[in-house]
Amino acid sequence: MGDLGEEYGNYTYDYDLEYGDLEDLKVEHRQKETMHIISVVVYIISFVLGLIGNGTVIWVTAFKSKKTVNSVWLLNLAIADFVFVLFLPFYIDYILRDFHWDFGVAMCKINSFVSVMNMYASVLFLTVLSVDRYVSLVHLDWSQRRRTMGNAWVVCGCIWMLAAALSCPALIFRDTMRLHDKVVCFNNFHEKDGHTAAMRHIIIVVIRTTVGFLLPFTAICVTSILLTVKVNQSRGSVRVSSFSKTVSAVILAFFLCWAPFHTFSLMELSMHSSFYLHNILKAGFPLATSLGFFNSCINPLLYMLIGKKVRHILKRACLDITKSSLRELSQSVSATEMESVPEVHQDWVPEESVESSTL
Repeated sequence: MGDLGEEYGNYTYDYDLEYGDLEDLKVEHRQKETMHIISVVVYIISFVLGLIGNGTVIWVTAFKSKKTVNSVWLLNLAIADFVFVLFLPFYIDYILRDFHWDFGVAMCKINSFVSVMNMYASVLFLTVLSVDRYVSLVHLDWSQRRRTMGNAWVVCGCIWMLAAALSCPALIFRDTMRLHDKVVCFNNFHEKDGHTAAMRHIIIVVIRTTVGFLLPFTAICVTSILLTVKVNQSRGSVRVSSFSKTVSAVILAFFLCWAPFHTFSLMELSMHSSFYLHNILKAGFPLATSLGFFNSCINPLLYMLIGKKVRHILKRACLDITKSSLRELSQSVSATEMESVPEVHQDWVPEESVESSTL
């Protein structure tokens, strides 16, 4: 997002002395440091699990499983999360340096752009997953004609282009600036005109919340309700598959992880009018942001916990890798043993043979 991991870094949330004594400020500073430590821990966990989990999903869906429309959705969702977690070390370094950006303005823009695009791509792919699940279970005739691999890849291409277009403000407004003894990566909506900066900030937050949360949430809720009604009316003729349950779990996890962030983003728009709200944002924004980032490593865990087919494919792939490794190890040991046997030269003749030849 234009702000995301650094959003709470752009607003220092520092108290003026008129709001409390020095001891209060020290307590608040320790609380702030605690929040940052928790955020870093969550980022590190997200990076490790996300890299391994999404890499495994990409490997399974791209090379080990049968190519289906469902695998196309999951592959693109995993790619979005995988690319995102590759950039998490920049956020980790930024926080550990007490919000000092040491990678230049270009990487400041790219890092934020990737974060925004991951959020938009993820929610749009989840929306497509939900709609596709409803259509494939309820409108069988239409889905058999239109639900093809080619059409699925066209939809994926459109989603990536839309996500990139919605993420462009990060490339436009993201900037670096030296502040005291640090360089910060922030949203430079306007250097001099405060009203213009506020309006741009409001527009971006409204678009992000609407397109990245409210509209997808509405579409997913509507299709889920319609599917539930259809299943109840069918009395068993429409069966909900294991994949459908996995999709439901992934969708629920996404909105549980991102709802706090979007809530705090909307609250931030009126931050300056309320000191109490200022306190809530300072305490909650770091955790809300890290929770949103944590979503990038949850999906692979849900696939393995709920999806029977994915578990079967992973188990079979692991067995194949183990067998292949043992076979190579056995061949290597055999080759080593052969090399350790001394060679018998052709011009060497045992003494017994020499003696017998002289008789």
